[in-house]
Amino acid sequence: MTTVGVEEEYLLLDPATGLPVARAEEVRTAAGLRHGTGPDEVQSELLQAQLEVATPVCRTLDEVAAHLLRLRGAVGAAAERAGCRVATCGAAPLSGPEPVPVTDAPRYRALSLRAPQLVREQLINGMHVHVAVPDREAGVGVLNRLRPWLPVLVAMAANSPLWQGLDTGFASWRTVVFGRWPVGGPPPLFAGAADYERRVRDLLATGTLMDRGQLYWQARLSERYPTVEVRAPDVQLLPEDAVAFAGLVRALVVTALAGEAEGAPFPAPSGELLAAANWQASRYGLSGRLVDPLGRSLGAGKAVRGLLEHVGPALDRAGDSGRVLLLAHRLLHGGTAAERQRRALAEGGPDALVGLVTGGTGPLGPGPAAGGPGPGCGRSRASERSCAP
Repeated sequence: MTTVGVEEEYLLLDPATGLPVARAEEVRTAAGLRHGTGPDEVQSELLQAQLEVATPVCRTLDEVAAHLLRLRGAVGAAAERAGCRVATCGAAPLSGPEPVPVTDAPRYRALSLRAPQLVREQLINGMHVHVAVPDREAGVGVLNRLRPWLPVLVAMAANSPLWQGLDTGFASWRTVVFGRWPVGGPPPLFAGAADYERRVRDLLATGTLMDRGQLYWQARLSERYPTVEVRAPDVQLLPEDAVAFAGLVRALVVTALAGEAEGAPFPAPSGELLAAANWQASRYGLSGRLVDPLGRSLGAGKAVRGLLEHVGPALDRAGDSGRVLLLAHRLLHGGTAAERQRRALAEGGPDALVGLVTGGTGPLGPGPAAGGPGPGCGRSRASERSCAP
């Protein structure tokens, strides 16, 4: 089984005002001392109102689910002790007049000097999925094959519609904010691992980037692990959605590896077409039309079905079809997390919104997220397919 690991970024909010609060170090320490998280499992982020958690290497989605529940629970309990709450939203929906302090680390201080306003507005949170690859050559082949699907992934995972108390009109405002750095968005098409390295060296030689950590492509080769790291999704409100997205990303990588081994052809849209598709996905999520890997404008349901068909065999082999198909059904029929944020704000005001975005540390519900089939879905492959939206 191809291994997978997940990193999630969270905000810390004042429960009364919903504003970000700079208590990350206090929460991180308490999560380790009182709640038994490992030294590398909970880390500080760029701003002192953010934290990142990282699961160990996992072979199954059940393992991913168990670790995400444990880590969300640990930081949630630690935050309660510190008088704040953990928010699993892709962007801070509210912000105060004063900027959140930068975490006191040399790299973060240097980033702040280089791009002060970008750093001040970096109150955004993503979900990063690491999937094992045999080597960097295979990893570059994977990047080439999954890049056309990244806009559909952005649309499905959209969870950042609000910014500074206003509706941005975008489903994933995080995608827009993150795209303002020098290198970001969908990765380019590479001729191979040597081409990847040459182009990265050329970028670094300009002095525009501090280091390889500033390669903010939505999918890249990890510099620490033998993995492809997919960074396109916003962090998810619910742990079960995060688990399903991990399965979907793993299936994309496994499908790409199989295509590389077979030498199968694949779509290779131009950079400008993919940038337009990414913008469209961040703007509308699943409430508008999307651009598919062939450059066609499709309804969201058809685009999502295309992705599910593309990765279907890999999902079946891993036993992950039930989880991922149920996720797609929920998103297409109940709306993305971005739409749920908008509904909460419209129906219950800021209090309801804060309650929604800080409610993601509860237990997983029944169904595929807990290992079984979804409502109305049998256990056979055919009946799982019938639950596809």
